[in-house]
Amino acid sequence: MGELFGYGDIKLYAGSGCLELAEQISNYLDVPLSSYDLVEFPNENLFVRLHGSVRGQDVYLIQSHGPPVHRNIMEMLIMTDCLYRDSAGRITVVFPYMAYARSDKKDQPRVPITARMVADMIEVAGADRYMTIDLHAGQIQGFFSIPGDVLTAFHILSDYFVNKRLRNAVVATADLGFAKKGRNFAATLNVPLAFVEKRRDIGNTRAHATTVIGDVKGKNVVLVDDEVLTGGSMCEAVEILKENGAEDIYLSFTHPLLVPPAAEELAKLPIKEIVTTNTLPIPKEKRLPNMTILSVADMLAEVILRAHEGRSVGELFNE
Repeated sequence: MGELFGYGDIKLYAGSGCLELAEQISNYLDVPLSSYDLVEFPNENLFVRLHGSVRGQDVYLIQSHGPPVHRNIMEMLIMTDCLYRDSAGRITVVFPYMAYARSDKKDQPRVPITARMVADMIEVAGADRYMTIDLHAGQIQGFFSIPGDVLTAFHILSDYFVNKRLRNAVVATADLGFAKKGRNFAATLNVPLAFVEKRRDIGNTRAHATTVIGDVKGKNVVLVDDEVLTGGSMCEAVEILKENGAEDIYLSFTHPLLVPPAAEELAKLPIKEIVTTNTLPIPKEKRLPNMTILSVADMLAEVILRAHEGRSVGELFNE
């Protein structure tokens, strides 16, 4: 790919946090992943050395913030600094999943806003742009002073269910905080919307599902959320949906963190299918028989190409 906008060719680098996804992006673009040395010293300090120059090139560093979170973040920052000091023409950090995105406000005394700090570190390390998918809260975009592309897996997930042509279906959200995105999902499928209400008992730090707002009796339910961590909220939501007469239940979420005991708990649920994406790697032991993993690679690759060529990203989603 020739030089555009004063930048050289596309250079792709993959962190160790999402190698399989990076390889899929590489295959779509027909651009090989550039190689480098990554050394961990006995004191757990990391060292990076590029195998080739990136001077003047349009560089994309792909690194998701899944476990081990702090190693993956430091690896991303060190690699960004390395690219910056080798005079890359432009550095775009691509993190399909952003860690600490839930720490986006001071909702109690004496707490940090860690999402803002992560955004600052990415910028200070030398990134010119960023690219991510389905931030937990939209206002996190304002934490970045550099431009970026905040994408969504909504079209990938909703199109999958549109093609399934579910009969007598309803979309339900795992909590009221996901109501707006759930409404969009329901509108795309042209089905009604329901909500699982959660309440926090006095003195209890965890919210519990208490009731369903909307009619799910005798209906096939698509239960949507942005991420699944331990699976607790999803398990409670499925239980109360079943208590309210739901028939087949499908889970749909973007980020499969699935920390223990999530996979074991989800495997026990009376659900038809789990539909998620590969914004985070899912090891074989967490891939359940009824799990469908949709790839975000083509979307990311197309956005990378459009960013490189200076073409509209919104047009890709008819915006």
